[in-house]
Parts: sequence; C-alpha cells; structure tokens
Amino acid sequence: MKPFLLAAGLLLSTAPAAAQDKIFDMHVHLHAGADSLRAYEAQNDAEDIEVDRLGAMWFGGPNQALAGEIEATRTANDALLALAAANPELLPIATVHPYDGAAALAELDRVAERGVRILKIHPHTQRFEVTDPRVATLVTRAGDLGVTVLIDNAGIVPNDAVNLFNLALACPGTTFVFAHMGGLDFRFWNILALARTADGLFADNVYFDVSATLVLASGSPIEDEFVWTMRNVGVDHLLLGSDFPQLSLSRTLDALDQLPLTEEEKAKVRYGNAQRLFGL
Repeated sequence: MKPFLLAAGLLLSTAPAAAQDKIFDMHVHLHAGADSLRAYEAQNDAEDIEVDRLGAMWFGGPNQALAGEIEATRTANDALLALAAANPELLPIATVHPYDGAAALAELDRVAERGVRILKIHPHTQRFEVTDPRVATLVTRAGDLGVTVLIDNAGIVPNDAVNLFNLALACPGTTFVFAHMGGLDFRFWNILALARTADGLFADNVYFDVSATLVLASGSPIEDEFVWTMRNVGVDHLLLGSDFPQLSLSRTLDALDQLPLTEEEKAKVRYGNAQRLFGL
C-alpha cells in the first residue's frame, strides 16, 4: 500500500509542473503561409520547444492589408483559414482595414461565421488613426460577434496607449488584446490599477500580449518597473507572444523565465490566461 501511495503522490506532484509547461504563442506572423509555419516549427524543434497552440496571422511586414484592398484581404484570410484547417494547433487571426467601411464589416461577419475568433488591426502598418469613428464601428461589431480584437501597441504612433485606452472605454462590449503592452511606454498602463477603482468607468476588457517588450525589459534596468506594471495591469490579463519571425519563441521564453515572477504567474502567461480567454 505504501509504495502505491508514494507513486500516486509523485504523480500528483508532477501534474502542476506539466500544466505549467503548456505554451500558447499569441503572436506569430506567417508571412509566407505554410513555409513560414514550417520555419517556425523548425526553430522551436531546434530548441526542444513544444507549442500547444499559436495565434497565427498572415499580415504585417511585407503584407500590409491596406485600405481599398478588400479582395486581396479576403483571399489572404481564406488562405490562413485553409492553413488552420490543416494544422489544428493554429488559432487563425484574420484582418480587415477599418477604412473599408461596410466591406470591412461584411468581411468580419464572413470570417466570424467561419470560426475566426481574433481580428488583428495595426494602426502603423495599415495607416489608420485609432480615433477614427470607423475603428470604433469595426471593433464594436467584433465584440457583438464574440471576436477578440488584437491591436498593435508598440508605442510607435503618437498617443498610442492613450488612444487605445479611450477606445476600450468607448467599446466596453469588446475584448481587446494590446500587443507589446505599450513598448517602452508600458508605464502608461499602470493607469488600469486606478481605472478599476472608478465605478462604471472601465469594463476590464483589456488584455496584453507581452511580445518583444518582454525581451527588451528582461534583464534590463527597467525590469522591476516592467514586472510592477505586469502586476498592476493584472497577470491574469497577460499573454505570451514571440512576434515570430522578428523574435524567436525560445528567446521570449528565456526572457519570461528570468523575470522575478512566481511559477504560477509564469504558467498563466504561458498558457493559462489564453486557455481561459479563448476556451482552448
């Protein structure tokens, strides 16, 4: 009986560690479709990293998805959906351009009907202003459809974080993930600790992926401030992202491991929060 109990105890003690090892990579650019996916997989295999699920997007870099290119955008969205159908670990992230108005809304409706649960838009590369009313119209429709909106927040456009904060306030029915958590302007997001104390102001509908900024902050003079901000915005609201091919998942995981977070907090960032947000 005692050996059995010992073995059972060992199994139970290793179960949490196994759960912590699960990985969801929120931010993977597959500019060349299947070829990019194979390169991503090869890079992870070389580092002995197993990814359970990944958020995959086709645009960014050479693929800009500009206004007036709705047909090309539709074709690219379909190609990503086909790739995801053949690779179930992919969570496809579609895009449209807010300035395409009714056509953008129709495309959002179409991809949502086909199972897309995340829409990515990028003010810098797609050349739009977050404050334009067409952006609020688009993200509100996304919220109505149960589609999460991923928006670049690398601090490379004027008033980036401020405008996104106001967008989240104006569209409380939409869940947002702000990529890169503000870049080097990440300090702004400590305002969420105060926003949550104001009755009726903030719907608590903002999450962040910490891609790229995590790598920059880890091991740097600003590391303590970055961790302080992570906890102020809420570790439950943070998602891991590599920003492949610009950065590797291995480098991102190493950066996360170096931060003075608890193992429970790191497990939430690696997988737990995405599991809860996207029902993985």
